[in-house]
Amino acid sequence: MSKLRITFLCQYFPPEMGAPSARTYEHARHWVSLGHQVTVITGFPNHPTGIIRPEYRGYFTKRESTDGIDVLRTWVYVAPNKGFTRRVFNFASFFLSSLILGALKTDRPEVVVGTSPQFLCALSAYLLSCVKRVPFVFEVRDIWPQSAVELGALKNRTLIRMLEGIELFLYGRAALIVGVAESTRQYLVSKGIPAEKIAIIPNGIDKDFIELDSGRSVLPQLDNMFVVSYIGTHGMSHSLDTVLEAASKLEADEDIHFLFVGEGAEKARLLKIARDLKLSNVTFLNERPREDLIAYYKASDVSLVPLKKLPIFKQVLPSKLFELMGTRTAIICSVEGEAAALVDRAGAGVVIEPENADALVEAIQRLKGDPQLREQLGKSGYQFVMAHYLRSILAESYLEFLGRVIDRRHKAESGNPMTSEL
Repeated sequence: MSKLRITFLCQYFPPEMGAPSARTYEHARHWVSLGHQVTVITGFPNHPTGIIRPEYRGYFTKRESTDGIDVLRTWVYVAPNKGFTRRVFNFASFFLSSLILGALKTDRPEVVVGTSPQFLCALSAYLLSCVKRVPFVFEVRDIWPQSAVELGALKNRTLIRMLEGIELFLYGRAALIVGVAESTRQYLVSKGIPAEKIAIIPNGIDKDFIELDSGRSVLPQLDNMFVVSYIGTHGMSHSLDTVLEAASKLEADEDIHFLFVGEGAEKARLLKIARDLKLSNVTFLNERPREDLIAYYKASDVSLVPLKKLPIFKQVLPSKLFELMGTRTAIICSVEGEAAALVDRAGAGVVIEPENADALVEAIQRLKGDPQLREQLGKSGYQFVMAHYLRSILAESYLEFLGRVIDRRHKAESGNPMTSEL
């Protein structure tokens, strides 16, 4: 394959935490290692707290190189990951700044990729592709606006119809749509999108990241406890009230301790619930650097992957599933649909009904009482993810799809200069 020039728009990028940041960085890093040119247009790191990191304060725009990736950071109106109005301003500010600065400060690539959510990021990528006269690729990690509607975060019918119109417009204009779960393909086909226009590149694990563990004990005070962890965003989607309810039911078992690591819109409320219930078996930690997460995974006897019991979540594959499997951590998965099927197929954990505290209590007690089962689940998950979900292999598959899009464009241009996929 000839060397490609790729521009990728994603509002979140390291040192920010979370799935979109990690996915974009790990793909781009691998593409660069193969000799391709990658520019990532992103914001200044402030997610999910709404506080820009000290080393990035005072800039309107900043250019930097991260592992060979050309990173263009653009101004954003910062807002914590909660509430509606300020987050809309946050999304809109990145839409405008990424489009304007992307047009002015980046060379012409061969393809522009935009990721959703957030939704306006993909719209900016499409418009930038028009400015640069190159194909647009739409990476769909979550189905918007349907997910926001089902969560109750979006209720205005006029706004919903407008966003659904933009959604269908972007699907129609994209030369390729990249999803992360097979059920995304089914959803898109139901919307009238041709199946041949869709590629599925799931999340996975970066082998270098999995091997980062220093071996140190991150929580020596819990070394002799049975640690049940939740590591990730404390958001509306995750039904963490259910976890606290389970902690309350298990408080009499002094060997079990619940560990929450991360930030998010629901964290303050969760802390209040824990205080009101006077839970002595729960510890909340602030967000940790991504390179430290492996140690927290490995300090866990079992780790939770919960989501609310909503139809939209049957179509998702949470990225933390793969990292937990990669660290041989037994999983309790309270997600329906494709995620549950993956955990069952991998033999990596116990699947329970979402938002069911009694089922969660039963699963925790079962795994606590059966260390051999925990070990087997961890081993099976590790073997499965290493065989099927290495990020390096997935990144190369992604690259092949991008290469085909670019080849089609080049052939169209050479055959008829007026031909355009846009």
